[in-house]
Amino acid sequence: MVSLVSLHSAGNSMIISPPLNSKISNPYSSHSLTLRSPPCSKSLCCAYANATPNSRVHRHRILTPNTRFNEKDRNHSSNEQKLNTSDNQDENELLLGETHLENLDVDLMGLCEEGKVEEVIAYVGQGAPASYHVFGALLDSCGNLRSLEMGKRVHEFLRKSTFVSDSELNNKLIQMYGKCNNTRNARKVFDQMRGRNLSSWHLMINGYAENGQGNDGLSLFEQMRKTGIPPNEETFVVVFAACASAEAVKEVFTYFDMMKNEHGIVPGIEHYLGVIEVLGRAGHLHEAKEFVERMPFDPTAEVWEALMNFSRIHGDIELEDRAEELLLDLDPSKTIADKIPLPPRKKQSATNMIEAKNRVSEYRCTELYKDEEYEKKKGLNGQMRVAGYVPDTRYVLHDIDEEEKEKALQYHSERLAIAYGLISTPARMPLRIIKNLRICGDCHNAIKIMSNIVGRELIVRDNKRFHHFRDGKCSCGDYW
Repeated sequence: MVSLVSLHSAGNSMIISPPLNSKISNPYSSHSLTLRSPPCSKSLCCAYANATPNSRVHRHRILTPNTRFNEKDRNHSSNEQKLNTSDNQDENELLLGETHLENLDVDLMGLCEEGKVEEVIAYVGQGAPASYHVFGALLDSCGNLRSLEMGKRVHEFLRKSTFVSDSELNNKLIQMYGKCNNTRNARKVFDQMRGRNLSSWHLMINGYAENGQGNDGLSLFEQMRKTGIPPNEETFVVVFAACASAEAVKEVFTYFDMMKNEHGIVPGIEHYLGVIEVLGRAGHLHEAKEFVERMPFDPTAEVWEALMNFSRIHGDIELEDRAEELLLDLDPSKTIADKIPLPPRKKQSATNMIEAKNRVSEYRCTELYKDEEYEKKKGLNGQMRVAGYVPDTRYVLHDIDEEEKEKALQYHSERLAIAYGLISTPARMPLRIIKNLRICGDCHNAIKIMSNIVGRELIVRDNKRFHHFRDGKCSCGDYW
C-alpha cells in the first residue's frame, strides 16, 4: 500500500509517497511535517486503489477552492477514471506518468504576477515547463528583490531550456546580476552571448556603474566603440553614470563633446544631469554651477536639487542656499523639513531585507526587535564610539532632546538588520542588506565604522545605488 500525504500551498496540493510517520520539509515553508495517512476520499486516495506496491506515485494535483481549473485538469480527471477502470498494470503506470507531467503545468505566470516567486521556482525545479514570459518575469522579480540565490536558480533552469540563447532573456540575466551586486556573473553572461544588441552593452556598463566599478564600465564602452557599434542617447546616459562612479571629470567632457560632434546627438536633460553628477561627486561645485548656467534651456528642479545636495555634502552653504531657493521656485514640495514647517504627512515606512542562509528577513522601523539584536547593537555602539563615531543628530527630525535623538539613530532599520546578520551568520561572511529608502548620512558613517570593526564586507542597496562598505570605506566615496 502506497502511503500518501497532502501538502497544501497557494490553493494547490501535492501527494508524495515517503514512509508513514516520517518527517518531510514543505518546499514552501521552513517547517517540517509529520506524514500521516489521509482520510480516504474518491478524489484523493481511492484514485490509486489499483496501484501496486511497486507503482511510482510521484505527485498528484487535487482541487481546492483556490485552484485554477483548466483543460489540463479535465484531462487529469479523465486519466483518473481510466486508472480506476483499468486492470492492466503497465497501462496504469503509463497513465500515472502522464498525470504527473500534466499536473506540473500550473499557472506559473499567474503565480509570478501574485509575487509568489519562490513557489514558481519550486514548481520549475520539479519539472513544470516555464514559458518565455515566465522566465522573463522570474528574472525581473529576482532582480527587484535583489535575491542572488533565487536568481542563480532561475539561471540554471534557463541553461537547460530552449531559450538559453535568447538575447532578451540574457539581457535580463545581465540586469538581474547587476542589481544583485554580482558583476562577475553578469560579465560571464555578456561574454558568452551570441547575439548581443545595444541593450546588452548598456546593461553591462550600467551594472558596473551602479556597483562602483565605473572604470570597468568605461573600458567596456571603449571596447564597444572598437566593434563599430554606433552609440545612441541612452548609451551616453550609462557612460556618464560610469564616469560619475569613477569620478572621471576629464573623460565626461570628452564623451559629452563626442556625443554632440561625432554622433550628432543633441544632449537632453538626462545628459546634463549626468555631467553635473560627475562634477558634484568630484567636488567641482562652481564648475558645475557654470555648466548649469550654460545649459541651452532652463534648468529643471532636478538640476537645482542635484546642485543643492552636492553643495550640502561639500559644505558650500552659499551655493546650497541659492540652489535651494531656485529649486523651491520650481517645486515648493522639495523644501527641507527642518527649515520650513509643513503639516504632518504620512511617511513611507523604512524597510530593510537581509539575505542570509537562503532566508530573507524583513525589518521595519516601527517593529519591536529581539533583545539579542539590541544587545549586539549596544556592544557595537561602544566599540564604534572608541573608533571615533559621533552621532549626527541632524538626521532626526523629531522634536526631542539631544540624548533621545542619539538613541533614535540606533534604531534605524538598516543598523538592526546588520546586527541580526552579525549574530545569525558565520564570521567574515559578507552581509547583503536591501533598503527601500535612501540611507541617511549618519547610518552611512556608522556602517563604514562597523565594517572596520567586524572585518566584514557590508553591502547595502538603497533606492539610489549599491554601497560596498569594507575596511571603513564605502564604494560610493561618500556621494550618493
